[in-house]
Amino acid sequence: MPRFHRPAASACAALVAVAALAAAGLPGTASARTPDSPGLPGPAAVADASPALLTAMGRDLGLTRAQARDRLVNEAAAGATAGRLRLALGDAYAGAWVRGAESARLTVATTDPADIPAIEAHGARAAVVTHTLAALEAASAAVDRAASRTAARTTAADAPVRYVDVRTNTLVVQAVRPAAAYDLVAAAGIDRALVRVETSADRPRPLYDIRGGDAYYMNGSGRCSVGFAVTKGTQQGFATAGHCGRPGTTTSGYNQVAQGSFQASTFPGRDTAWVATNTNWTSTPYVKGQGAANVQVTGSTQSPVGASVCRSGSTTGWHCGVIQQHNTSVTYPEGTISGVTRTTVCAEPGDSGGSYISGSQAQGVTSGGSGNCSSGGTTFYQPVNPLLQAYALTLKTTTGPGPGDPGEPGEPGEPGGTWAAGTVYAAGAQVTYGGVTYRCLQAHQAQPGWQPPNVPALWQQV
Repeated sequence: MPRFHRPAASACAALVAVAALAAAGLPGTASARTPDSPGLPGPAAVADASPALLTAMGRDLGLTRAQARDRLVNEAAAGATAGRLRLALGDAYAGAWVRGAESARLTVATTDPADIPAIEAHGARAAVVTHTLAALEAASAAVDRAASRTAARTTAADAPVRYVDVRTNTLVVQAVRPAAAYDLVAAAGIDRALVRVETSADRPRPLYDIRGGDAYYMNGSGRCSVGFAVTKGTQQGFATAGHCGRPGTTTSGYNQVAQGSFQASTFPGRDTAWVATNTNWTSTPYVKGQGAANVQVTGSTQSPVGASVCRSGSTTGWHCGVIQQHNTSVTYPEGTISGVTRTTVCAEPGDSGGSYISGSQAQGVTSGGSGNCSSGGTTFYQPVNPLLQAYALTLKTTTGPGPGDPGEPGEPGEPGGTWAAGTVYAAGAQVTYGGVTYRCLQAHQAQPGWQPPNVPALWQQV
């Protein structure tokens, strides 16, 4: 499976390519639909999605424009409901996913049959399964540790993709040689009952190659794609894939004008990096969409499994698909990458580092994959929230204030508390605001104006 970095023409031959439920007091699905401002995450924020986004979803997912719009609204509502149920189910929680052309059906899995009435009371379908999500993720982490050992690297290369499939309640290991998958599982010391082995000919490699999706060039030789515009204090720049460059690697823009240099890069392990640009370049809150139209970025709320997602890259442009699994592990020739998301979106060399976006919510940067945009393929992206958190970056959004405005990212929100714009919050994180305690429902980077009382799709009062 190629990683989507495009080398210079002279380097093409050397291309090396990612509980008891307290029903009273647990807000229902309807509360996830309450935000009515386009600047806030939730169904209303995606109801007026850009025509370019809807057109691409129609092309790649076989939807009418109305279906595409309804799908985005349903996915935003489902994410909030799933977040509430995850907190309520506690240790019994086993994952959630959406289904149907319009993502109209949300399924929430649990290991406790007693949870069924409360799940169904929130409009979701309940699935009773054997393994908790925590148990499957622990098994996945054990396999990753085994894959990183020197003695197992050859074996891991023949079983390069691992992910927790919440829909089948298993840890899936995709392998060129099934025997390699079983050897890796044995080396990890986990129960084989947790694992499903799938045979696949794919061998991942990175996708080498300030608006998301635009091209940039590294040291005048290779090409990658901009992920998302970011800031770090007054410094402007962009997030991209780690395999595209190392700290100090210089970049030029899509127009071959001097642009900046890599400040930090992680690869393998993760596939993250950011580039600081010179004063000739300005970060904008947009991704390059269909026909080069601007698609606005308003936040980074993580979408659920089964949700639609679109990718922008400098080789193949704008393509859409669905999220298959979060927290996937991939072994490239250079080593194992953990925590990426697996999708049905196609990509090709040069698309590496480019933007993944659901509606107006940033999802991640292109890492690697297989196939192409003629016959189709599978692609992995590095989630953007951990990237922002690791490098203390702030996503550039249309909802953010200008420099020096009140509520600038990083300042505590008024009227007091621990919540702060610019902070990356994981699902389950707890903050205070205005003397009230809230728990996070969906992973995101907080934006100015997204105070917990304003966004019930993201925060639940404790």
